[in-house]
Amino acid sequence: MDTSATPSTVISLETHIVAVTVYTDQALITRRGKVTLTGQEQALTLTHLPLTLKPESVRASGVGHVAVQLRDVQTERIYATEPVVDRIAQLTAQIEALTDEKQTIEDRIAADAIQRKFIEGLSEKAVDRFSRSLAQQQVSLAETRNLLNFVGQRYGDLSAAIAQHKREQTQLTKQIQALYQQLQQIQTPRPKESYSLTVGIAPAGAGEFELEVSYVCDRASWKPLYDLRVDSTDSRVHLTYLAEVNQTTGEDWSTVALTLSTAKPGLGTLPPNLTPWYVDVYQPLPPPASAPMMFRNRAVASAAPGGKDEENEMVAMASSYAFEVTQQAIIAEAPSAQITNEGGGVTFAIDGNNNIPGDGASHKITIFNDDYPSHLEHIAVPKLVSFAYLQAIVTNPADGVTLLAGQANIFRDNRFVGTTPLENVAPGQEFKLNLGIDEGLKITRDLIERKVEKQLIGGQRRLTYAYRLVVTNLREQEAMLKLSEQLPVSRNEQIKVRLHRTSPQTQLGEMGLLEWSLQLEPNAKQELSYQFTVEHSPALTVTGLDI
Repeated sequence: MDTSATPSTVISLETHIVAVTVYTDQALITRRGKVTLTGQEQALTLTHLPLTLKPESVRASGVGHVAVQLRDVQTERIYATEPVVDRIAQLTAQIEALTDEKQTIEDRIAADAIQRKFIEGLSEKAVDRFSRSLAQQQVSLAETRNLLNFVGQRYGDLSAAIAQHKREQTQLTKQIQALYQQLQQIQTPRPKESYSLTVGIAPAGAGEFELEVSYVCDRASWKPLYDLRVDSTDSRVHLTYLAEVNQTTGEDWSTVALTLSTAKPGLGTLPPNLTPWYVDVYQPLPPPASAPMMFRNRAVASAAPGGKDEENEMVAMASSYAFEVTQQAIIAEAPSAQITNEGGGVTFAIDGNNNIPGDGASHKITIFNDDYPSHLEHIAVPKLVSFAYLQAIVTNPADGVTLLAGQANIFRDNRFVGTTPLENVAPGQEFKLNLGIDEGLKITRDLIERKVEKQLIGGQRRLTYAYRLVVTNLREQEAMLKLSEQLPVSRNEQIKVRLHRTSPQTQLGEMGLLEWSLQLEPNAKQELSYQFTVEHSPALTVTGLDI
């Protein structure tokens, strides 16, 4: 900033955040502020901007009723003393209150000590007097016992009270010391850092002007979340697309137009280059280099090309943010977002005004709700589990949007089932939701045959196995079931495994897998069976057939 300019030529401009675009690891902030120019101004300044701001990303533009030429934009780091008067007064009041409380406890300790000392003196005098009176039979044993009990009880009560008061006194002393330490720290002036922006201007005359400044901040991110609700009697899945936004940029985003983007500006636009993959003869490590050589090597490495590409990409994205002359906030009846696919990324412009304080907490925003076509399918592996599991096969419509990878909460018939990770799902692509066990299907599995042939066949010993499975649909609706069974797989050429029959008929798959796709009518029952043999030389001992 030109220090020779008179104060009237430099105006401190009050601005407010009007729009925020949140990326996966940073945010683009847009501020606006209006000013009435006289035509003599040379610069506009913005103060108290956060330290998370990237100076190289700052861009300025504007519009108004007077022609204004924007010149340079300068960023300066400011150190200011933080005002602490209110905090000092608060700590001082707390210390005074605790000190008064401590004095009250000290008075109680002194009072109890006086009473205890009186009891001690009373007991010393009473012992000799009651001994003589008891010998002369002037007092009874009961009266003596009552006196001793009173003295002992009272002495014990006073001692316990004094001990409790001293514990309270110790705690108050610690609290007062802690407050004194805070007071000492806060009374020591500490610089508070922030950024200040100075925008050089050359107005053609007098009139109103609105300045817009945009910059990129770190410590901001968002990730997708989903609520998926499945009705067992319906062929649709209700999907709620949510966003979890976190930010500790150093400033609050209040009543802003919020945009969520999947773009990754920090990664640049160029694909990475493969470096040579070297192989060589092992050589022992050389001795450590001297300090000057190490520093020289680091300097050469830091000057290597490549780092500026990412900065230029970030600056280009910040400068491309369009300036709107007029803006009208539309508050929708239901949360929704305007979705845009361009440049290989997806952006969600959230309707309405959004508030995201910079407290680092998770703030959930609904992007949109929609019903997705689906069909239900049961999966069963009776060898491992005697239950059937329900799955929903959901289709992302061809005209839908890409569902980004994120956590999904699954609800089945309004009951929470669990949480599952959801991978990227492109438009037109299917994805599966596991909905847990469905007790509406009952499955039994029995070994109905296990026979060892007594006579060798072709010099080989043959073992025969057969299983029967019964599936019962207890539901009032039709059910689709994919059932899987398994044959042993030989890892030795001298052991042969052969499938002989299946009912219903199916083909043997890879790694001994048998699969049936069944359509079960309501309240219906279906039986399945299969038989296989294992042949091997009688000289071999076969493992893995303990079934």
